[in-house]
Amino acid sequence: MEIVPCGGPCRSPEPYPEVRAQGRDGRYARAMLSNMGGVVSEMSAVSLYFYNHLVTTGVPEAAALFHEVSIVEMHHMEIFGTLALQLGADPRLWSVQRGRRMWWSPEYNQYVRKLGPLLQEAIRGEQAAIRKYESQLRWIGDENIRANLRRILLDERLHVEAFECLRRQFVSGSGGEHI
Repeated sequence: MEIVPCGGPCRSPEPYPEVRAQGRDGRYARAMLSNMGGVVSEMSAVSLYFYNHLVTTGVPEAAALFHEVSIVEMHHMEIFGTLALQLGADPRLWSVQRGRRMWWSPEYNQYVRKLGPLLQEAIRGEQAAIRKYESQLRWIGDENIRANLRRILLDERLHVEAFECLRRQFVSGSGGEHI
């Protein structure tokens, strides 16, 4: 089997729009807090990809990809935190569910040590973020927030492609070796 590098970009070449909410809005602020520190969130991605980077050192291509993607996800977290602050929220790592603040927890992540399931979990998380951000695009009316969501979605789709490429390249039908 020929090894084809999966080292494509982790960040779209499109520039990020200005991060500027039109005004204070509690509903939009709660959405941005969820994007920062909810179950499906940039913090969940950053922490999981940091872990994945550490445990995949035996597969340097995977370790490097998780490192690079985590940096992009940190930038997304900064965008959502800045928007949350502009919208009137305290940009801590929490989300609001049924009127209660829920602190972000590392329990939100699935920590696996086999390359196949590890990559599958990364793909699943990216796809969940894509669905979440696409859903927000349908109800958020602030055009700047929408522009930021659209731009972040470009990166998230690249992440899915990169993780799928690694999975095709390194994972056999058995689910992958223990790393």
